[in-house]
Amino acid sequence: MTSGEDFSRNLAVAERLIPQAVRGGADLLAYPEVFLYLGQRAGKLAVAETLDGPTVGRFREAAGRHQMMILLGSIHERSQAESERVYNTSVLIDRTGEIAAVYRKTKLFDLELPHLRIKESETVIPGSEPPPVVSTDIGNIGLSICFDLRFPDLYQDLRARGAEIVFVPSNFTAPTGEAHWSVLLRARAIENQCYIAAPAQVGQHGPRYRSYGHTMVVDPWGRIMLDAGDEVGVSLVDVDAETLVRVRREMPMGPAGGAPGLSKGRGRGAKTGA
Repeated sequence: MTSGEDFSRNLAVAERLIPQAVRGGADLLAYPEVFLYLGQRAGKLAVAETLDGPTVGRFREAAGRHQMMILLGSIHERSQAESERVYNTSVLIDRTGEIAAVYRKTKLFDLELPHLRIKESETVIPGSEPPPVVSTDIGNIGLSICFDLRFPDLYQDLRARGAEIVFVPSNFTAPTGEAHWSVLLRARAIENQCYIAAPAQVGQHGPRYRSYGHTMVVDPWGRIMLDAGDEVGVSLVDVDAETLVRVRREMPMGPAGGAPGLSKGRGRGAKTGA
């Protein structure tokens, strides 16, 4: 068993990060894609739960207790319609512990190379609904997952629906991450004049798969505010409302010549932990 397949260990690590984020004053703590289990079909089916299951319940309780939003970057969600595949599902929990938004990944990563074969569609059911935008006290948050990053129209739609901070929890492979990760994140931020926050899986998972890591936050001008490298832990970033307002005002390229600025959060800005 690789570390990515050890669900209990990964859950324990994820829960240990919550007090760190609380001590840092985070308004929102975001986890990567499939942060609790990274492995094969049988394992995905074994750990999959419905959204009213005990795992989501643990994070809902923590969010309500600490009055901090938590983004479960993605988990394996059990399907009522299929028994051999699951959903790759992102869950945003609000400060009261209620589920504020759910997104089931629509763009699935299917890759066949001489040295590597990844067919996400064999084990994951594609979502049927577009990524949501939800209003929060730190701004309008848009959700996406990993491979979505390669489809600019998806992010243009999020911007058109008011997104100001867009999350991209991911598990990029090391080769694709090295070549494209920061370029794509910066492009989506620049094109849509929004903050892009991308918590990312890191580490070696079996003999042939290594996650790229490099959790990043990019501002609306395309500046990299955070690159966490290959470390596991909590990195804190202040999201400044004035930056987004200024970029959108000085270079109006949103719907109808512009879009509203970042919703007013608590104090000068909002703090995101990833």
